[in-house]
Amino acid sequence: MGDPSLGTPPSERQPEDRLDSWKEIASYLRRDVTTVQRWEKREGMPVHRHLHDRVGSVYASRADLDTWMRSRSLRTGQEKAEQENGHHPLPPKLAAQPRQPAIWKFLLPFAATVAAFAIAASLWLQRTEHFWRNPITDARFQTLTDFDGLEQAAAISRDGHFVAFLSDRDGPVDVWVTQVGSGVFHNLTHGTVQELVNPSIRTLGFSPDGAFVTFWVRKQNGSSNGDIGIWAVPTLGGEPRPYLEGVAEFDWSSDGSRLAYHTPESGDPLFVSSGSPQSDARSIFTAPAGLHNHFPLWAPDASFIYFVQGALPDKLDIWRIRPAGGIPQRITARSGRVSHPVLLGGRTLMYLASDADGSGPWLYSMDVERRIPHRLTYGLDLYTSLAASADGRRLVATLASPRRTLWRLRLDDSDTDSLAKGPAAAQIPAQIPAQIPLTSGAGFSPRLGPNYLLYVSAFAAGESIWKLANGNAIELWSGQGAEIFGGPAIASDGQRIAFSIRQHGRTLLYVMQADGTNARIISDSLDLQGAPAWTPDGQSITSAADDHGVTHLFNVPTDGRVPSPLVREYSVDPSWTQDGRFLVYSGPDIGTTFSVKAATGQGAPHSFPALTLTRGARHLAFLPGGRAVVFLQGEIQHKDLWLMDLETGAERQLTHLPPGFDIRDFDISADGHEAILERMQERSDVMLLDLPRP
Repeated sequence: MGDPSLGTPPSERQPEDRLDSWKEIASYLRRDVTTVQRWEKREGMPVHRHLHDRVGSVYASRADLDTWMRSRSLRTGQEKAEQENGHHPLPPKLAAQPRQPAIWKFLLPFAATVAAFAIAASLWLQRTEHFWRNPITDARFQTLTDFDGLEQAAAISRDGHFVAFLSDRDGPVDVWVTQVGSGVFHNLTHGTVQELVNPSIRTLGFSPDGAFVTFWVRKQNGSSNGDIGIWAVPTLGGEPRPYLEGVAEFDWSSDGSRLAYHTPESGDPLFVSSGSPQSDARSIFTAPAGLHNHFPLWAPDASFIYFVQGALPDKLDIWRIRPAGGIPQRITARSGRVSHPVLLGGRTLMYLASDADGSGPWLYSMDVERRIPHRLTYGLDLYTSLAASADGRRLVATLASPRRTLWRLRLDDSDTDSLAKGPAAAQIPAQIPAQIPLTSGAGFSPRLGPNYLLYVSAFAAGESIWKLANGNAIELWSGQGAEIFGGPAIASDGQRIAFSIRQHGRTLLYVMQADGTNARIISDSLDLQGAPAWTPDGQSITSAADDHGVTHLFNVPTDGRVPSPLVREYSVDPSWTQDGRFLVYSGPDIGTTFSVKAATGQGAPHSFPALTLTRGARHLAFLPGGRAVVFLQGEIQHKDLWLMDLETGAERQLTHLPPGFDIRDFDISADGHEAILERMQERSDVMLLDLPRP
């Protein structure tokens, strides 16, 4: 019948005599499994295998094992005696030893190797999303607008038939609409709405049925939360009217039965209601002080509400929360400029985001369950808005080509004399500054030193600091992958420069000589925020840093000593008086405004006239003598220079810049006779993306 080790059991063997596994055999012999398997291989222990079952299925007879163990004990004793007498037994004949085919010696290790490789490959595929597919790979791109000037904040109706956007085609910024494919554009507001631009939120939308275009408004020079609301105008034309009063942003669920929205109060409280804000609305989440909740977005199945949370403008991420409330879940981990999330189905998220070096924003996408980001586009054009139809098959985006330049404006003594009564704003003639030619191309974040101008410029792989003196420009510092934020700060003697950078996921505070030499890091442990400022004694740099979720001011000594807290409440972007009596700083954004406060050199509150400014520019500059401060005030998009007398609190407009001359930053010379302005010019177009159906 053949080798007994491979045969079937004798029919007369009793079931209770049989051991049906390696484990039972090892237990019966009081050994481990490895030992009994070795005995079976090397010493012929009688173990049987099923011919038509898996390789590991074995059995043995208790009687056979008992007999074998007795013979083994006798054999072992004989071998031991022979070894003691100097005799060595001959090796047993190979034919007499039952053994397994040699193939198993190679097959088992090979199988283990294959299994390990399969596990590693599976983990690699999960980590890299090897089978992930770019959702816009086969999309058809079409330029929807080709106007000169500005088009932004594009929105699309749920059925994908209409697109709305903001444009200055007729002069002022208005709400425009077009039916896709018609080539006809209609101005819906005709200059009747004063302030429409707010790049930090989704300003345009459609009602669920597409009958109305909705838009964010703020009353001109509005400083209270009640000045903000959502209005609507018929898509086919008509009179604008209030839509959601007191609401800053909103989104309807896919079936149009529920409304998610946030108000402009501190922390942008997020609400859910079954209709208007006045009906059964309940608050589900409020961000901590100084943080914002923007871009609410319902998931298609209404299981989550997605939103962008963080500190403006560049420490933001996408989160989601259940409509009933609870603890939000973080979806992205960029801590950068993140905006305009849209969902293409239940799992594919698209959004705009900047890269770690501050470049962008670009188009990104991810699977919301795997949460691995993928950049979708490359090139020089920046994306400033993104919206999607209800089925996710049609997208509309705004592509922009921004240009930042520096301009010089002379100020007369009467302009900056804080005690003289200046002309009313309407009487100030329009002023045209003179552009400063720059060999580096773009320039921003200007700061004036004694007989020189500092500014920041961007290059392909990072940003750099330049110095312009006597008509000659030289590069003082540059960093690969570096973003210089807040602008450089010049010491009172003009001999040293401080600046903060974000590089490779870290924030660093540098100090260098005014000629660019001896650049060194004085802080690499703080999560720096905003602009730095020299203390008047030149011994420290005052800068804000995130401290366990609260952004407040620290003094960072230049000699390497440990930084010390200066102001404990939310505080950012400091400016010192020349005599060091006090400094001013910006408080948290609430809605679209922030308050300016003051503190002594020891961090105690200091009296300061009430001053509330509009988001978009935080830099303040003291005039000689410290009796007046200059700042930017106006709309989010368009501002002018203003002056406030610190003794009386009286404010006076210094400039009357023409429409389209939008300032992002500025500085004033030490004698108060010259202003340097950073102008932002943006040419943009609306793009339509038609995605193929799966």
